[in-house]
Amino acid sequence: MSSHAWASIGNVTDIPVAGARLVISPGCRIAVFRTEDNQIFALEDRCPHRGGPISQGIVHGTQVTCPLHNLVIDLENGQAQETGAAPVRTVPVRMGEGGEILLDARCFW
Repeated sequence: MSSHAWASIGNVTDIPVAGARLVISPGCRIAVFRTEDNQIFALEDRCPHRGGPISQGIVHGTQVTCPLHNLVIDLENGQAQETGAAPVRTVPVRMGEGGEILLDARCFW
């Protein structure tokens, strides 16, 4: 039994390859990323360095580079490459049938 309640936020084809989509609710701003090999990751849309919008960053492999100060963040675990930088909060996400993207609904509460 899953401990997550899932919310559909669209289809994987709604996000450009090596791009991101921003999901906004009263409780959160989540950047949902699609890699070149169609993996999906979700992180809080806030760079730990200066609060930049990582949803506007450059996706390469399973990393994203913040558009403001070039901090590289691992999409799998939210860890920044820079020593001492705080990690970015990851959000559970999965792909459903037909490429549907399902995001942990707790971030919407």
